[in-house]
Amino acid sequence: MKPLVFWFDAVSPYAYLAFERLPDALEGLDVAVEYRPVLLGGLLKHWGQKAPVEVAPKRDWIYRQTRWLAAQQGLPFELPSPHPFSSLALLRLVLACGPNRRVVEAVLRHVWAEGGDPNDPERLAALTAALAPALDPAGEAVKTALRRHTDEAAARGVFGVPTVEFDGELFWGLDALPMLADRLHGATR
Repeated sequence: MKPLVFWFDAVSPYAYLAFERLPDALEGLDVAVEYRPVLLGGLLKHWGQKAPVEVAPKRDWIYRQTRWLAAQQGLPFELPSPHPFSSLALLRLVLACGPNRRVVEAVLRHVWAEGGDPNDPERLAALTAALAPALDPAGEAVKTALRRHTDEAAARGVFGVPTVEFDGELFWGLDALPMLADRLHGATR
């Protein structure tokens, strides 16, 4: 089976929730997942959209709904302070480590399960030390890779995060995981 691509930005609580639920959608299947961090702001700019948290009632809904969804899933959930925040350092850290499930899990839980400021220098240094990146997160190769991922995502039609791509089809959002599971189990398009 072709691999899936999980496009995400750590700034999105839905990316955290979908990441945690993705194994359920893949249950019984032998499928690889490629984790690709992207800058949600870059995607929104590409498509001429505002960030959801820039619209006050939508922001309030997102915070309320994601707390509820996390409780439904039995997941720890603490809104980071501040939110929104720049996810740049976190996404670069993921790339510097070589994106894999363990690294993405650590970064998303750092943001959404622990609360606090995800960019607090002490917390970020501790996370970086624990993940032991092979590359310099602030290096030019990592910066270029993040730009390339964001540009590639936009070129493929990704307009938000999380998005899972399978065989050229995009499945956007946490609520699309059952649709993805159906597709993976042979449901027609």
